[in-house]
Amino acid sequence: MLLDSFGRVATDLRVSLTDRCNLRCTYCMPPEGLDWLPKPELLTAEEIMRLVAIGVERLGITEVRYTGGEPLLRRELTEIVARTTGLRPRPQVSLTTNGIGLARLAGALAGAGLDRVNVSLDTLDKDVFVRLAHRDRLRDVLAGLSGAAEAGLLPVKVNTVLMRGINDHEAVALLEFCLERGYELRFIEQMPLDAQHGWTREGMVTADEILAVLCARFDLTPADPVERGSAPAELFLVDGGPARVGVIGSVTRPFCGACDRVRITADGQVRNCLFATEESDLRGAMRAGASDAELAERWKAAVRGKRAGHGIDDPSFLQPARPMSAIGG
Repeated sequence: MLLDSFGRVATDLRVSLTDRCNLRCTYCMPPEGLDWLPKPELLTAEEIMRLVAIGVERLGITEVRYTGGEPLLRRELTEIVARTTGLRPRPQVSLTTNGIGLARLAGALAGAGLDRVNVSLDTLDKDVFVRLAHRDRLRDVLAGLSGAAEAGLLPVKVNTVLMRGINDHEAVALLEFCLERGYELRFIEQMPLDAQHGWTREGMVTADEILAVLCARFDLTPADPVERGSAPAELFLVDGGPARVGVIGSVTRPFCGACDRVRITADGQVRNCLFATEESDLRGAMRAGASDAELAERWKAAVRGKRAGHGIDDPSFLQPARPMSAIGG
């Protein structure tokens, strides 16, 4: 097992397939983009599958989420998904994406065994989308959502980050949009993971603020807390259900005590926390000839060192050097 010193067991693996992205969302990176990793530093598809297989077959991983950057930019994505769903015991396999290109690929991904998708959608307004993402691609994102639903990648989950003074007035409209189409919406507090290091607590729209706005329009009832388990989202039944909405209060309502996640970056580094300031290199060891057993031991050692919590409220907190696009969601 991937067991840390606080008794938590990591069973949910997030794997970044690339640090590249075709949007420039302000809470992630500057409009001009970032310096992408050189191709030789990226894990190959074979290296990705070797590490994922070690996680599933040796270390108790039961869920694999492929992320980016933007994972749809990875040419071998469908092959990687198919090989992952072919592992035994079979893990649940999901994808976090901005949705651009998903309309074209959803059918093939479903055929490869992908279980579901999380699609980022922060606004329904074309002009606000351009302001947030610096690209005019809202139509493509909406098409991706429809394509995912048509391909049976259910439930289609939508991730939304509200930015104060930019899109925070759209909370109700976004939930109505998702309810009408059967999507499950998750509001996520903005986290200090932007490349510009411009995040401030004062500028963040909090979970409490989001719930207050939603409760003025909808009747929200807390869902069964046992069902939540280690999931980051607090779930609420909307107007009695069965439709639900989630709020992920990563900053103000941390769920570190139940965290079961571990991450591998696109260049093969283990991160035991989204906000970790240290990484453990599996790529270098793998390319130097390490056996599967040796890689598993390195991975277990990395998880053992996981801290009790992210420590954002601690005066000594340091934002990770890597931004979200380079870490993987």
